[in-house]
Amino acid sequence: MTSTAMEVDRRGLGLGVGAHGVWGLFPAFWPLLDPAPPLEVLAHRILWTAVLMAGVLSVLRGWGALRALRLRGSLTVAAAAAFITVNWGMFIYGVAIDHVVEIALGYYMSPLVSVLLGVVVLRERLRVSQWVALGIATTAVVVLSVENGAPPWLGLVLAASFGIYGLLKKTVPLPATASLTAESLVLGPFALAAVVVFGMSGSGTVLGHGALHDVLLVLAGPATAVPLLLYGAAARRIPLTTLGTLTYITPTLQFLWGVLVNGEDMPLTRWVGFGLVWVALILFTIDLLRHSRSPRVGTSGRPGSTSRVVPG
Repeated sequence: MTSTAMEVDRRGLGLGVGAHGVWGLFPAFWPLLDPAPPLEVLAHRILWTAVLMAGVLSVLRGWGALRALRLRGSLTVAAAAAFITVNWGMFIYGVAIDHVVEIALGYYMSPLVSVLLGVVVLRERLRVSQWVALGIATTAVVVLSVENGAPPWLGLVLAASFGIYGLLKKTVPLPATASLTAESLVLGPFALAAVVVFGMSGSGTVLGHGALHDVLLVLAGPATAVPLLLYGAAARRIPLTTLGTLTYITPTLQFLWGVLVNGEDMPLTRWVGFGLVWVALILFTIDLLRHSRSPRVGTSGRPGSTSRVVPG
């Protein structure tokens, strides 16, 4: 029994690392879709994700879950779809303007934003260490704002949209695959309309930049869905605390890509700001790991439990 459990854990760990590794390398994929503008890329991403997820749900015979969804659940799915659209769009835009380091900042901060939402919306109580982590993160935003001459709006919008999306996902009564399918189907008609408008206006890039470009636009769907499916498989095999810790792989790879590959500017003040964010995350993670060992603490109602929702 022990050997089997260890084998399952290793497989789950590998799936989790694979999912977050793909997300971490997203800044390498979206520039391949140039010269498509960010809005066209977003439209294709949503459209082909909807097509793929509809096929996956058909194979899994999961349409019954969507048919059983009531009005309140449908409205929650629609709201979640709106926030993940903002998140995906800002991500693609950030990559297009070479602000990958700020994208990484947003995803580093998203677990802390989830904690804050737990306090504001769910009336959850924080422990002292969690308040300290939030205070340090707030100081980091101030430092980065001073360094940049303005708040890091891109990172803040990414963190806020992702945090609210996670909060909404906690209340959607659907399995992960059905939930993503529902969200993409809500957005699919708008995405299709956008693709048609781009084509009719002559500003679209489909059929005008070679077959490889068209294939890459279609691959935006699998690039979105595959890591989510890997993550879903990992979530069934490894503990929530392990899964939450793996989340930091994504912004770390994005940060390294921005600094080492894109050569984005990192003055001393920016290093200080990121250093404060990392200290806050270390405190938050240590607190999470320490209290997760207590049998009196559940995972579903904990502040920060929305970190199970994944970056996109």
